Amino acid sequence: GAASDATQWCERRLLARIHRYTVKRLRAEIEPVPSRDFVRFLFDWHGVTGDTRRQGPDSVPAVLNQLAGFDVPAGAWETEVLPTRIAGYEPEWLDEHCVAGRYLWARLAPRAVNAERSAAPVRATPIVLLPRRDARLWFSLVQPADPRNGSATARAVAEFVHDHGAAFFDEIVEGTRLLATQVETALAELVALGLVNADSFAGLRVLLLPVDRRRRAGGVRRPRSRVALFGMEDAGRWTLVHRGSRARIDETVVTGRNVQPAVEHVARVLLQRWGVVFWKVYQREAAWLPPWRELLMVYRRLEARGEIRGGRFVAGFSGEQYALPAAIGALRERRRREPDGAWVSISAADPLNVVGLLTPGVRVPALTRNRVLYRDGVPVATLVAGEATFHEHFDDATQWDVRNRLLRRPMLRKTSSNVA
Repeated sequence: GAASDATQWCERRLLARIHRYTVKRLRAEIEPVPSRDFVRFLFDWHGVTGDTRRQGPDSVPAVLNQLAGFDVPAGAWETEVLPTRIAGYEPEWLDEHCVAGRYLWARLAPRAVNAERSAAPVRATPIVLLPRRDARLWFSLVQPADPRNGSATARAVAEFVHDHGAAFFDEIVEGTRLLATQVETALAELVALGLVNADSFAGLRVLLLPVDRRRRAGGVRRPRSRVALFGMEDAGRWTLVHRGSRARIDETVVTGRNVQPAVEHVARVLLQRWGVVFWKVYQREAAWLPPWRELLMVYRRLEARGEIRGGRFVAGFSGEQYALPAAIGALRERRRREPDGAWVSISAADPLNVVGLLTPGVRVPALTRNRVLYRDGVPVATLVAGEATFHEHFDDATQWDVRNRLLRRPMLRKTSSNVA
């Protein structure tokens, strides 16, 4: 009736008390899950198991958005991280999105200056993939690299690109009057310093190849390799990484007054990446992200708005925890499902290398060739520096199978000629 349509008033402190009671009741409704169930949830959340893996070129944006801002060694993006999430992944799918301007690649992690060590090799350089529309927010979080830290050849190439704008490889060679091999080496150094990138991911891909294989005609693939052999002519234009004005970056980083939109954007991306965010999950992220205390302020505000939920979602971890509503439902569903003995083998460079953080054990260095094998969310074997370690007792036959699963080798029948 008319009475129900009238404006109703409530004393501010009473309303705040009602809101606190509501938040407390919502938190009490959530039953925390063991860490192994949370890891199993993460495999589904990232789509790395057989029935959750994405397919086709249209799945690339969803994967890249979830991994935005995560440092991955350049050599691991297309050999490990993307193929693990996208069945039948093809490099052309990523190139299409980069050339169209929807995504870009760059190094964001600050590099320690060491006069005795060159910026190469590129293969181990931490690279992020970002939606181009969000790039300025991410770049505002780090100090720009100094071109003076590069070699004379690298500085010459950087100066040419700075003076002439985005340029193709042959234009750089002609304009700097350097040999093509010198320009390739200079670009690799500038990529490792975080100073340049290219229109296409092919620009980075070609720098990951040995010099004697970059010009091989015909685009031949190595057996079992998922990286196509492109040439420099496929890279598109090379340009300086645009990080906004230096004055704004200095004010943001040096004085510690982070631009609030950037902090909130990172907080939301972490929720998309992990579903549930807390201190141990934050430790798996790059050291250059905003401090945890600043992210907590964002999460508390988002919970007060009702956009996310706070509470105790994963047992065994202290501190505040926040989750997306969709993640809470998926976490409950995963808890109801009995362990099915599922195996998941990933590179240690993958975000899902959470050994020593979410699971017991010593942390595995996040290098491309290191590996972790999980069974039902528990790490059962690791490969570090070429040496396999088994964290459970297996008989000889089972250990041979486990080793093959760890290395992602085809499961062949063991014979006397097989060597474990």
